[in-house]
Amino acid sequence: MPPIMTAVILLLAGGFLALLTARLPRLSTAFGVGGAVAGCVVGLIQPVRVLAGGISEAWLRPWSVPYGSLSIEVDLLSAFFLVPILVLSALAAVYGQEYMAAWRGRRSTGASWFFFNALVASMIVVVIARNTALFLVAWELMSLASFFLVTFEHDKDDVRRAGWTYLVATHIGTAFLFALFLLLGRAAGSLNFISFGPAPAASAGVLFLLAVIGFGTKAGFMPLHVWLPEAHPAAPSHVSALMSGVMIKTGIYGLFRVLTFLGPPPAWWGLTLIGIGAVSGILGVLFALAQRDVKRLLAYSTVENAGIIALGLGLGLLGMSYGDLTVAVAGLAGALLHVVNHAAFKGLLFLGAGAVAHSTGTRDMDRLGGLLKRMPRTGSFFLIGAAAICALPPLNGFVSEFLIYFGAFKGVISEQPAIVYPALGLVIGLALIGGLAAACFTKAFGIVFLGEPRSESAAHAHECGRAMWIPMLALAAACAAIGLAAPAACRLVIRVLGDATGMDAFALDHVVSTLTSILSFVVGAGVALMALVIGLVFARRRLLAGREVAHAGTWDCGYLKPDARMQYTASSFSQPLARLFHGAIGTKIRSAPPKGLFPKTAFFGSELVDVFKDRLFKPLFLAVESGVSRMRWLQHGRLQLYVLYIAVTLLVLLIWKL
Repeated sequence: MPPIMTAVILLLAGGFLALLTARLPRLSTAFGVGGAVAGCVVGLIQPVRVLAGGISEAWLRPWSVPYGSLSIEVDLLSAFFLVPILVLSALAAVYGQEYMAAWRGRRSTGASWFFFNALVASMIVVVIARNTALFLVAWELMSLASFFLVTFEHDKDDVRRAGWTYLVATHIGTAFLFALFLLLGRAAGSLNFISFGPAPAASAGVLFLLAVIGFGTKAGFMPLHVWLPEAHPAAPSHVSALMSGVMIKTGIYGLFRVLTFLGPPPAWWGLTLIGIGAVSGILGVLFALAQRDVKRLLAYSTVENAGIIALGLGLGLLGMSYGDLTVAVAGLAGALLHVVNHAAFKGLLFLGAGAVAHSTGTRDMDRLGGLLKRMPRTGSFFLIGAAAICALPPLNGFVSEFLIYFGAFKGVISEQPAIVYPALGLVIGLALIGGLAAACFTKAFGIVFLGEPRSESAAHAHECGRAMWIPMLALAAACAAIGLAAPAACRLVIRVLGDATGMDAFALDHVVSTLTSILSFVVGAGVALMALVIGLVFARRRLLAGREVAHAGTWDCGYLKPDARMQYTASSFSQPLARLFHGAIGTKIRSAPPKGLFPKTAFFGSELVDVFKDRLFKPLFLAVESGVSRMRWLQHGRLQLYVLYIAVTLLVLLIWKL
């Protein structure tokens, strides 16, 4: 049995033991966390070996399910996705050990650890499955396990609503995947991935759209993102980190894997993904900017980063369709590397937000502030994650976005006129996303960690324990390490890309040489900048050594007794941009301006309305509910009639088949 299947067994065994010992919370937690960490460590053996040696490892066993087989393979693409899944899952489990301690005696944490381990195991099987039946079973298990994790606090109305929204959305996506794989299987005469070949041009476009909708729902592409800002704030923070960091990437994996089945891409595929990416990226970060709940802000930011990945994929497909290898490789490599980078910095940010909520009891940024003095480790790690997600060098977020920028600029000066304008639009869109992301995370870090406490809970905040800050340290180190090892990361991701797409190795070597030489210069400049900053810090400390350093309040604009209420709030910080983009994001402004010479009250607040949810999905769901409710006359509560319905259905299908 390969190590990756041993890892799945360890994960499931740890989950079942946690469930069986649910009445003993400490023992249950030990089984859950121990099974998760042991399974992830064992699971890393095979993907690391494949990435180091480049040799795929397959395993096949019969399965009694019709058209099914226990067919798995760890090739370079699967291994590339497995590493962030396993690393982040292990770190989230360690973090959850302390984070979930607050619920001991109030809720059964054993069930939570069972579903946590089941989620990790199912994600592993999704990326290694080579049979449609096995893939869809694992996909469904992943959806159900994450649903029960999201609804952990099921006694709250908003949590139940978030859970059902997620369940409905994910099953809509699954319905499209069923259609996709049935059409692929019908054309190939088998449901094994190895049988799927280049699709006929007449059906390839339909298959592409089914894949974009089915997998894009899980990935969080707009307008299919509506579950994501509901589910992530509702789930425990280590689960949010796992779902945002790696679970949504199974959607990216599935889309990329299916693209390898469909043959040479026409240009409109790339243009479609560029359009989806631009809308998701720009609106995602605008919605994030308007949030007051720090976890909801991070959830919308995940939509933004899914958009960045879609931009890279679209650019790569556009380059492939017009035969421009540099554009194709830079776009696809940037998209794949951003998958790993986003897992690192978004996992870090969600864990940091969880530490804040764990310490203060609130996620409302307007009730926080001044936490950097009280939670210096968490604040420092959150700052690293915020800098990385804003693509500041020399951290990892810069590297992947740089590759996409490089490919887009090559497209702008391309000899292919059809690439020039889409590439130029991508550059403008990505630049706008980057600027808005910088404003968004300046707000997030500044409002939460700087200034003065806005509430008693923030004033009495304390640093989290070792089990919570060590995973954050590991992810912060990963953000820095990937950024500083950018040339090596670029070589690895292009090797994965070449293996998955079958691109010419000799031609790839030239592109690798060009990209790594540029990245080496960028990394060198980043290291020099870091050395300069560190040198200035040490110089300052030395100059101030032995001298008395006094503290005084900043200029108070003439107020005799300034207090915390005079600081910027989350709403007021983002209000200028919210007003500028009001037509796109539908922000509702509520205010009561001061009146008279000595005003007693004044109020300003903003509330985001997700236009896709309120104006598209909500009316659609209400219409479906109204239509379905008219069919209630079929439910008589009589078993004989239900059996008759089944018999009639089978008879109709038999007649249709004959």
